[in-house]
Amino acid sequence: MTISLYDASVASYLQTVQAVSGFLDKGLTYCRDHGIDPEEMVEARIFPDMFPLRFQIQSVAFHSLGAVEAIQSGLMIPPAERPAHDYAGLQALITDTGAKLQAITPEEINGRAGADVTFRARGTDRLFTAEGFLLSFSLPNFYFHATTAYDILRSKGVPLGKMDFISKLRLKA
Repeated sequence: MTISLYDASVASYLQTVQAVSGFLDKGLTYCRDHGIDPEEMVEARIFPDMFPLRFQIQSVAFHSLGAVEAIQSGLMIPPAERPAHDYAGLQALITDTGAKLQAITPEEINGRAGADVTFRARGTDRLFTAEGFLLSFSLPNFYFHATTAYDILRSKGVPLGKMDFISKLRLKA
């Protein structure tokens, strides 16, 4: 079986970005149904020394669309500052991320197989191949932040289950 760089990256990101969009929607419905200000969720954390929901959702976007852009350009630099998104802004960020990912063609990504990708942070460069970047750095970070966002909402009472995280399966046609 051969798997393409596109299938391992964009298609995988899309599946989970769509799930994140869905559980953010469920979170908003839960807030409305229970008289909770959704802005309380934006700053919610699992533990005091962890980043809040806002950071987790921003990181889902960064480690998906930002990673694909890094595969295309050869360079990824984390943002120096992150916007102070409110709940609606986080939903819009995920919707926009999904739309931009859907616009990327397999040819745009598959043609970068074997290409160099540098991750630059805190004065240090880490050099990867596109595949190494994706498999050892980008996807683990992406899933960590998506899972943490899910866990924050779940810990606040949002009725989520495994299929809310897994989302639409890529079944054989």
